[in-house]
Parts: sequence; structure tokens; C-alpha cells
Amino acid sequence: MDITKDFIKLKQPCADGYRWYLRHAPPHGTYQQILDALVADGRGKDACWLLDQFGPTDAVLRLDHLDAHDFVFAGAIEVRGTIEVTGNLRVGRGIRAGGGIRVEGSLQAGDDVHCAGALTCGESLNVTGRVHAAWNVLVQGDIDCEELRAGWDLASSGAVRLHGGAQVGQSINVQSLHSEKGIRAGTDITSQGDILTRQGIECNGILDCGGHLFAGWGIKAMEGMTAAGAISAGESLYSEAEIRAGEGYGVYAGLNVPEHAWESSACVQASQRPQGLRSGHWLNVAHAHDEG
Repeated sequence: MDITKDFIKLKQPCADGYRWYLRHAPPHGTYQQILDALVADGRGKDACWLLDQFGPTDAVLRLDHLDAHDFVFAGAIEVRGTIEVTGNLRVGRGIRAGGGIRVEGSLQAGDDVHCAGALTCGESLNVTGRVHAAWNVLVQGDIDCEELRAGWDLASSGAVRLHGGAQVGQSINVQSLHSEKGIRAGTDITSQGDILTRQGIECNGILDCGGHLFAGWGIKAMEGMTAAGAISAGESLYSEAEIRAGEGYGVYAGLNVPEHAWESSACVQASQRPQGLRSGHWLNVAHAHDEG
């Protein structure tokens, strides 16, 4: 794609950015050459603006390793080894790495991100597609993506918004978690704020929510389920330890189930009856095991 002066002007760039283009852009430079020149001149934000205006390309950049300060590419990148970026990483299409990905700033990609190691971001992670990491996903800012899978842990000091689901081999520790599909963790799930999903939640450890806990389907937390707010499920609630909502809040099961079907589809099972149980069919988990 060739970029002309008139084409740039139509996009109404900032005055400083337009002056840079008139003075420094490569003569007859291609789209990617202008992106490269902006980044080389320390104008990574302007390069991202240009990518926002003109969109991604179908180009594929293949490298053995990627080591850069800021990096902006309009197409996809495929790296046999690791990716190390001390600033921001912005890609118009997807990213595939044979090792880990470490970005000290933000990472934004227009398609799936796959890595065979850990994915670490010092700021936000924004992916228009799926995120799959063989090891950890560790992010200091917000996460926004389609689906997230991590072989080990998921940790974020910001809000996590998933347009699909989350499948994590070990623990989840986030500021808040909103998911359109299911959430599954091999050990604990911890959130400082709300956890909301349209489908179900399952973990083999403790589920500890610092806000309201809601699932459109059921919630299963083997070693305990606690929330600072209400606990609500469209179907059943299950734990082999306690289920406890915040003071003054209730526990609700079967919100999407008619009352006559609670016994089969909206059971509340725990080591003791939850205080504030408002709906659902109560069954002590020890008694259920004895009957089984």
C-alpha cells in the first residue's frame, strides 16, 4: 500500500505528526516503510495512529528472534524463538512465537496470539482474537481478547474482559473478570472485584471474589466459594467446603430454572447450609456423598 500526502491529510492527523510526515517520510515510501520510519524516530504512537487509520495488511514477517524497543507491523509476525520488546508491540494481524513473549509496555494485535512459553505485559493486552500461552499469562494492565488459554497461571492487575471463555491450567488472579463463555481453572480463582460470566465457572481450589459473583450456568469450586457481594447462578452451586456471600448479601441458585426443577437442576451443595440462601435446593455435600 502506497501512502500519499493527500491521503494522510484526509485522515486529519495532528499538526506535529503531519509536519513530521512532510519532512521525514521516505520519498515514495510504502505503508510499512513509513511505520518503520516513525518507530525509528521515536514516534510509536503516531505509527499506531497510522495503523488505526489504514488498517492491517496480509504481509507476514518471519524472524528467528524479535528484540526491539517499540515495534509496529501492519501484518502478522511469526518468530521461531522469543519476542522481547521494551516498549510497545502493535501488530495488525496475529503473532506466533516459538518461545515466550515479553513486552514491557502494551501489546495489541488484530488476530490470534500464540506463544510456546510465557506471555508477559507491563501494561495492557488487547487482542482481537484468541490468546494461547503454553506457560503463564502475566499482565500489569487490562486484558481484552476473544478467548484466553494458559497452561499455567493467569494474573492481571487490571480488568479482564473475554468475549469467549478462559481455560487456565493453574490459578487465576485478577482485578475483575467478565466473560461471555465459561471460566475454568486447575486450582484457585481470585478476583478483587466482580466475576461475571454468561456460562459456568469451575475450579479445583478456592473461588474468592471481592465483589459480586454471577454465572449464567452453574458454579463449582471444590475447596470453597466466597464473595464480598452476592453469589448468583442460573443453575447449581457446588463446593466441598463453604459457600459464603458477603454480609447482607444472599446466595441464589436456579435463577434460570423453574422452582419445580430445583432438585435436579438447581442444587446448592456445600459442607454447611450457606447463610442467606435465597433460592435453590439445599443438599449437604456429605449427605449427598453418603447417598451416592
